[in-house]
Amino acid sequence: MRKPGRAAISSASAVLALVRLIARRGSVTVTEVSRELDVAVSTAHRLLATCVREGFARQDHVGGPYTVGPALHELTLVTGSNAVTLRDAGAEVLADLRDDLGETVSLAILEGRNTRFVQSLEGRQSVRVSSRLGLLLPAHSTSGGKAMLAALTPAALRDRYPSHHLEATTPRSVAEWEGLERELARVRGRGWATNLGETDPSIAALGAAVLLGTGEPVAAVCVAAPMSRLGTATRLRALAPAVIAAASLIQQRMRGS
Repeated sequence: MRKPGRAAISSASAVLALVRLIARRGSVTVTEVSRELDVAVSTAHRLLATCVREGFARQDHVGGPYTVGPALHELTLVTGSNAVTLRDAGAEVLADLRDDLGETVSLAILEGRNTRFVQSLEGRQSVRVSSRLGLLLPAHSTSGGKAMLAALTPAALRDRYPSHHLEATTPRSVAEWEGLERELARVRGRGWATNLGETDPSIAALGAAVLLGTGEPVAAVCVAAPMSRLGTATRLRALAPAVIAAASLIQQRMRGS
């Protein structure tokens, strides 16, 4: 059997480097790929086309940016030590947390600079936050997103935000880089993050990160409720231990312990 040639290996390495870049940034352009991978624009086009074909990237319209594809999303859900997937590890824990708190609970992952909600169970209250399943929101404005960003190394954080630009979803959103750095430092110190009307003025949330054995964040457990019920520091602090415990339990199950 013929061994793959040097060109084939080089091309495979370039595609893997591009997949990593898309996963970190969440969105890339042909020009950015050309610059970051130090390849010609034509080569960048070809590599991106390969990623789209294999499901690792998608392009919603001609000339638009390339974003995270369904294959990368699925890899996040099915990767875990001892074959325990994130989906399996989180299902029962989320159900128990919802029953314990009575509020809407979710499992979220980082998708570039965004947070994607991949599991969600609505609360039992008559007035409640609806399911977050499938929702994509700026990571720096969500409780789970901030919890995961706080667990990144400084280099990994800079790599996701090379321009330090932050989108303000509501007037309460953190819109300046220095403000985000201060908030992430607070999250590291206490182990949980909040969202007080930063993605929706009527919703408050609290989140805690789920970490791999390497210390990298793989997901976050979040609880969300109407601002009228959860929008004070006292109420948020009261829920923090249960959310942290749920994140820790998912962590243990993924690590096989």
